[in-house]
Amino acid sequence: MLDSIKDVVRKSSIHVCIVNCGGCNGCDVECVALLSPRYDLEQYGIYVHNNPREADVLLLTGAVTEQWRENLKRVYDKAPEPKIVVAIGNCPQSGDVFNQEGGHVYAPASDFVPVDAAVSGCPPRPSEILEAILAVGPQAIADRGREKR
Repeated sequence: MLDSIKDVVRKSSIHVCIVNCGGCNGCDVECVALLSPRYDLEQYGIYVHNNPREADVLLLTGAVTEQWRENLKRVYDKAPEPKIVVAIGNCPQSGDVFNQEGGHVYAPASDFVPVDAAVSGCPPRPSEILEAILAVGPQAIADRGREKR
């Protein structure tokens, strides 16, 4: 019974999980700003979860650090199919200021998990993050509907 209720709700909404792989947390602050009344993420049917097992979209922030090289793949594997990854900010795309000679930052994140969309900026604006989620999220819902048949 509980699974069927969950399936009904998930058919019409996008569930995201913020995954910080290291960095300054600037992009995380912008992602959390999406929950404020100004952007009101939930009006678009987008809900934030702390558990990747509940997510359709993984919002990847920060540069991939030494500790996250293996963990990122593990978190990605826990998300249900179909899953979408959105790289938020410059760090998951290039390592940005953290990608120094002899450092322990690995870029791009697409070397570890497939990245479906990227939002550039340091940090990007909440409206740009929202646009990226709305651009790729409905595809995850459509793909989920095809898998159930």
